[in-house]
Amino acid sequence: MEAITDIAALEQVAKRMRRIIIEITTKAGSGHPSTSLSMVELVIPLYLGGVMRHDPKNPRWPDRDRFILSKGHGAPALYTILALAGYFPEELLYTLRHIDSPLEGHPNMLRVPGVEASTGSLGQGLSQGIGHALAARLDGRDYRTYVMIGDGESEEGQVWEAAMAASKYALDNLTAILDYNKYQQTGPVARVMPIEPVRERWSAFGWHVIEIDGHDLRQVFAAYEEAKATKGRPSIIVAHTVKGKGVRVIEQDEKRSRYHGVPLTPEEARVALEELQ
Repeated sequence: MEAITDIAALEQVAKRMRRIIIEITTKAGSGHPSTSLSMVELVIPLYLGGVMRHDPKNPRWPDRDRFILSKGHGAPALYTILALAGYFPEELLYTLRHIDSPLEGHPNMLRVPGVEASTGSLGQGLSQGIGHALAARLDGRDYRTYVMIGDGESEEGQVWEAAMAASKYALDNLTAILDYNKYQQTGPVARVMPIEPVRERWSAFGWHVIEIDGHDLRQVFAAYEEAKATKGRPSIIVAHTVKGKGVRVIEQDEKRSRYHGVPLTPEEARVALEELQ
């Protein structure tokens, strides 16, 4: 698939992704649309913009770049970008969470082409990414590994153990992406368990920190390029995002966390889809 580099075209893809995420989670009657909506612009450059080296026709190509969704409840967004990239037919998206569908509530690497890790138990994805990054070094391959983590997930101790290990081994072929939408299941991150100062903490662990607006595609592309150019240490992109981005009923709700694992109602979905036209 030829890379799309036109920002206006990719912004239209972002709208399309958001419409699909709303449609499939509302149809399923379950899922995590708000956390999926916040990560849209972060995955589009990877799969469609040429940032990652991958081949939908050969998902297990040894030299492919890897993407691991540590915050596995964002599966609707991962499934959607995989379908748009050509890993499986788009029609399959509308079977999300059906009893006989491979598109489970959290990604299953044994059932879905393009899924690199079965995730959902939060805190583990960065450690898995370190395994891939170390394997590349041992095998003499030049592929890169990208791991998306959540801000609530960043309260897990294993994330910081992984941060130490990645720094110790100077894994400059590893890039973490923090989808910093400021809300987790039970409330604002700042109230539940603050992770600030984010930049200073990751920097103290030896990481190169890149802070961006996670919905600005130009900034996202630039951040991935900066991470690729950084040598001798891993990079983390701290992407400031909005939980439920693109859906007014979620964006304007002061208690946004109540939408964490709740799909829109059919009426809410109808309004949201109209807004995204």
